[in-house]
Amino acid sequence: MKHLILFLLLVVLFSCKSDFPENIEKFEIKRGTNLGLWISQTQFRLRDLEHEQFIVKSDIENIATMGFDHVRLPIDEEEMWDENGKRNEGNFQLMENCIEWCRECDLRVIIDLHILRSHHFVAEERPLWTDPAEQEKFYNLWRDLSKVLIKYPVSLVAYELLNEAVADDPELWNNLVANAVMVIRETEPERTIVIGSNKWQHTETFDELKIPDNDPNIILSFHFYEPFVLTHYNAYWTAMSGYLGPVHYPGIIITQDEYDQQPEEMKNTSVEAFVGKEFNKEWINGQWQKAIRKADKLGLPLYCGEFGIIPGSPEEDGYRWYKDMIDLFKKNGIAYANWLYKGAGWGLVDEYGKRREEKIRIIVGE
Repeated sequence: MKHLILFLLLVVLFSCKSDFPENIEKFEIKRGTNLGLWISQTQFRLRDLEHEQFIVKSDIENIATMGFDHVRLPIDEEEMWDENGKRNEGNFQLMENCIEWCRECDLRVIIDLHILRSHHFVAEERPLWTDPAEQEKFYNLWRDLSKVLIKYPVSLVAYELLNEAVADDPELWNNLVANAVMVIRETEPERTIVIGSNKWQHTETFDELKIPDNDPNIILSFHFYEPFVLTHYNAYWTAMSGYLGPVHYPGIIITQDEYDQQPEEMKNTSVEAFVGKEFNKEWINGQWQKAIRKADKLGLPLYCGEFGIIPGSPEEDGYRWYKDMIDLFKKNGIAYANWLYKGAGWGLVDEYGKRREEKIRIIVGE
């Protein structure tokens, strides 16, 4: 009888061993795509589709067959919770469906808290930085997400604290990061947390970014959409809207003669700032150096969570830019996710699921 009891104790002991932190598999990624416009920024869909129809299991299977190893899933506060903090159970279920589909397809998932009621990356007013109640609300959103997501392996799901933080004082972002990480670490010490730089996750602000000490389960993140006159060509929400003249990549993006020949209504100071400037792979690599140095100093992985080109920009120049980006990601050991998988013209597939094969081939890095 004593031998039987000892045997059963050993079975229990070894069956629980996989739960020990030292045996938890790490969250590792190389290349992925964004599932934007699904439960985030839904107003930008080209077709009026319900959440349930926009991304389905076959989309996740499609992403896996393309050669990606993860998805970044943006979620918005107003899509996930009402103003009183009550969950939208339907959208929480969609998030969990996505995770399960990804598990079946051997894809990782980054849950990206994209837009808050108190913080939108293009809004003029951002109460998150000035109202302690909004900051506590932000921490509570992560507490609530963690309650749902803690059941998933740390090798499957990671958390991105906030998309494109825009704080006038970098210390406001640093303080929010420190407190949010502390909140998550109370219950999930091994969960990978993705942290971006201030001011739209620009590489230029990486020297101001502070990361909690002695935490190896962090990925540093930046976004890259430069040169902006190419990636956001004639984007209606930018100051460059209305410019329909030539842009080139690589090389001088707009020559002085080309700019001078444009009608006056196409000219503005934002476009003029690019005239005569040269952009190429070496220039891009130079822009990433602050982020690379920070990641090397801290011994943490580096991730470009967004990059892409708006539809309507010169296609061949755009493809050359994509090729340089992918080559530099590989050269520098930087994981990446393009913006985005589906819809709004930016996608690897259009709103109806038709694949853009050349774009896919380049971004996957074949």
